[in-house]
Amino acid sequence: MSLNEQITSDLTDSMKAKDAARTSTLRMVKAAMKNREIEKGGELSDDEMTKLLQSLVKQRRDSIEQYEKGNRQDLADKERAEIAVIESYLPQAATREEIEKAVGEAIAETGASGMREMGAVMKNVQGRLAGRSADNRMISEIVKSRLGS
Repeated sequence: MSLNEQITSDLTDSMKAKDAARTSTLRMVKAAMKNREIEKGGELSDDEMTKLLQSLVKQRRDSIEQYEKGNRQDLADKERAEIAVIESYLPQAATREEIEKAVGEAIAETGASGMREMGAVMKNVQGRLAGRSADNRMISEIVKSRLGS
């Protein structure tokens, strides 16, 4: 079953179960999928779906940050709940330890010694973590700390 079919099936199930929060989130995901399919002019592959879901999670994380700055904990909590639903369709996220290990290996492999090589290290790390979802912001922070910002 493709990711698209799985989301459609789960949307139907959540509507039958009267799970309003999950239904709302899955409807938003379906709308984003449709918009992306219209832009592309065809159906999305599972890889493209994964990228779409990762961008939706990133948008939610950015929103949480803004809501917390504005003391809107209720809205931040709603975004966190949406992230939980969306992440259930993503491959398991790499842990901080796995990212740190990948960064260490990437630095050793590229021979990076300073911030000038950050792009090469980031690209190498992302290649090492292919197939797993990883927060690029976390990767960037770890690379900066290792290369000495």
